[in-house]
Amino acid sequence: MTTALFARHALLPQGWQRDVLLEWDAHGDLTRVAPGATASPGMRHAQYVLPGMVNLHSHAFQRALGGLTERAGDGPDSFWTWRDLMYRFAARITPGQIEAIAAQLFAECLRHGYTSVCEFHYLQRDADGAAYARPAETAERVAAAGQATGMGLTLLPVLYSHAGFGEKPLAPAQARFRTDVDEVLGIVEALGPLRGGQLEVGAAPHSLRAATIDQIRALAGGLPPGRPLHIHIAEQQGEVEQCLAHAGRRPVEYLMDHVALDARWCLVHATHVNQTEVVALASSGAVAGLCPTTEANLGDGLFPLAPFIEAGGRFGVGSDSHVSQSPVEELRWLEYGQRLLHQQRNVAHTRERRDVGDYLWQAALQGGALATGRRVGLLEAGRRADLLVLDEQHPNLDGVIESEVLGRVVFCGNDNLVRDVLCGGRWVVQDGRHMAQDEVAQRYRQALRDLRAVTQEV
Repeated sequence: MTTALFARHALLPQGWQRDVLLEWDAHGDLTRVAPGATASPGMRHAQYVLPGMVNLHSHAFQRALGGLTERAGDGPDSFWTWRDLMYRFAARITPGQIEAIAAQLFAECLRHGYTSVCEFHYLQRDADGAAYARPAETAERVAAAGQATGMGLTLLPVLYSHAGFGEKPLAPAQARFRTDVDEVLGIVEALGPLRGGQLEVGAAPHSLRAATIDQIRALAGGLPPGRPLHIHIAEQQGEVEQCLAHAGRRPVEYLMDHVALDARWCLVHATHVNQTEVVALASSGAVAGLCPTTEANLGDGLFPLAPFIEAGGRFGVGSDSHVSQSPVEELRWLEYGQRLLHQQRNVAHTRERRDVGDYLWQAALQGGALATGRRVGLLEAGRRADLLVLDEQHPNLDGVIESEVLGRVVFCGNDNLVRDVLCGGRWVVQDGRHMAQDEVAQRYRQALRDLRAVTQEV
């Protein structure tokens, strides 16, 4: 079975093209993308079509924590005080609740234009820190949520062995996260039968705090070739100071001294990097995984985007703790943070690509696609049939020319301009509603009620 869409305007690898025929097969792969085509009678039409966006960093269970950590404490609040609250919440969550929360998150992300999510998954054990009968239990629940909602996934089981540099023992609150290299590779193997067009499996050393260099190298060497590897790095100034005290090197420098980074690596946040690290990271081919709404919410800081672009670096965006589920908000605040930092406008661009909205969307697609390890990010034959149909009836798109579309999408107003979403060849959102929106929301509400009953302190 092949199905099709005729787009008056579609964003293809060569730029905006007109009268584009897009066809895909029963496996969810694009089989034909033909500009200058003619629509067949009865064929579905769209005015503006974009490739679906990639969300390259997610902790799905944290969606249920949104808005519950915004009360000031007795002293200065930071990532570290937020983390204490997150630990208390994570201590009680069940596999069924993980699945319900992930499904709600994925449905929301799809409605806003994400068609791929990289799930950095570190809740591996039960509430007492014991292994489940099936060690991949909770990862399988996230995969089930992806299948139920139609979201494309890259699952990244996390290596989490220590509480800090120098192999500091884990605290009781971290018992649910504990894994060693063999356990992570075992989870990767257990998830193998789920791999396919809509799901890839990689791995993620949590951070230089939680995994030693030897462990990171062993995990990278034990993972099947070509699989994606993600790591948190240099998110907080405190982390940089701890790394300097432990190794005499800054985090990105320390990692690159011992690990050969390449395009299968995604360094999440990389917020506090110096110019030497910027150039080295850009030259490695690894992707910088930027999460502007979470980084702002936690008070992390601002990534040096302008010099990274100048050095030819690749980047993508993620919603991380999910204070927002909108790629537009991530891209908008990625640019606005730079404007505030430099006190100038239109920072994210290159000499060849000066339209900021267009540059941000396409650059985030390129970097995000690499981070997934999946065939996504472009509308071309052989890629996944992941696309967004914009609402041409919305006033923000009235009378625009092609070069103005993404400027309007990213920088104009707060309405969601995504009307329909095709993901893996399935129409999962139509007229702004997810195909299972009510059922997913009902299960999510019940999960929250149950969690609140046992986590009154959060």
